[in-house]
Amino acid sequence: MPRLRMLLSVALLAACNSPTGAVAQDGTPTATAFPFKVTPVADFDAPWAMTFLPDGSMLITEKAGTLLLVSPDGKQKHTVAILPVDAAGQGGLMDVVLAPDFAKSRHVYLSYSTAGEGGKGVVLARGQLSDSDDVCSTNNVCWREREPELTAVTELFRATPFVSGNGHYSGRIAFSPDGKYLFFTNGERQKFDPAQDPKATLGKVLRLTLDGRPAPGNPLAAQGFHPAVWSYGHRNLLGIAFDAKGNLWEQEMGPKGGDEANLILPGKNYGYPKVSNGDHYDGRDIPDHAPGDGFEAPKVWWNPVISPGGLIVYSGAMFPQWKGDLFIGGLSSQSLVRVDVNGTNAKKGDQWPMGARIREVEQGPDGAIWLLEDGSDGSQGRLLKLTAN
Repeated sequence: MPRLRMLLSVALLAACNSPTGAVAQDGTPTATAFPFKVTPVADFDAPWAMTFLPDGSMLITEKAGTLLLVSPDGKQKHTVAILPVDAAGQGGLMDVVLAPDFAKSRHVYLSYSTAGEGGKGVVLARGQLSDSDDVCSTNNVCWREREPELTAVTELFRATPFVSGNGHYSGRIAFSPDGKYLFFTNGERQKFDPAQDPKATLGKVLRLTLDGRPAPGNPLAAQGFHPAVWSYGHRNLLGIAFDAKGNLWEQEMGPKGGDEANLILPGKNYGYPKVSNGDHYDGRDIPDHAPGDGFEAPKVWWNPVISPGGLIVYSGAMFPQWKGDLFIGGLSSQSLVRVDVNGTNAKKGDQWPMGARIREVEQGPDGAIWLLEDGSDGSQGRLLKLTAN
């Protein structure tokens, strides 16, 4: 099929799949289709996560192990670190989040997959971002003698046990509102049962100190659980964030059906693989969540699935109508998904077709919403900025 015909067909298909969406010939959703304007800013090779620095520049991870410092306009990219990751399958360099005291410590937290005794697993690490050296002459001509680098990268925590396979690492990071604790997601690595195993960190939300140790007072330690466990019975947890009231929200991929958005409560069992609103891929049934079954049910679930990627709780001023709502990147659904939050309750909101797998969602300093496509450089691996029309 000629390229123009192919692009037109993709655009028509995307528009037909949703009465509110359309895609331009270059693959960018048209601004008139949504309550926001979509602006491509830069392009990357399989990007996974991003975070903003105080000056508006960005740190962006690429799956193969490269951590990039990107200018606010996306025109300048500088490699600040290359991490020794195992990038097979769903593995690679994953999340990047600034420390709560970044302005003072310059600490940056990362997650990535690595191989070791027993197989592979996800690791939490921390490095320190150096300042650039800018030099100016007497006539005010300035240049940069040294670019920033991520130095003293140290492993703080690793999931246990390491197992075979290349899927469901998870590896998302969030800090408690008081800045004292780090919450870290460990996927069940497509092994099912570890999500219910009290000794494993797999299939769990963990609460750690900023140095990666199990936080004191975790709710299940006295019951024989690994001392880092905060909640359990999860599958593949690819988003976690606190709202303004201190509630912890998480989203995860269900099996064949049953993607979830959860309110994470200490010590609770979220059921997988004993219950789920989806089924196993081989067709075996999993009992649905039901009142009184002893498991914490999701606040929202999807079937057909959205394949949730990154997650934010929106707090900006650019879109005041969505303040406090969840925004989720859709991978197989190629969408941006909004969940309408009211206190500790939630319901489905909008789902906008974006014409590409959306891996990451982030909020910019001015309240704009930023997205990373889950593709290769030159082929839907773009950084998109969403602003008010």
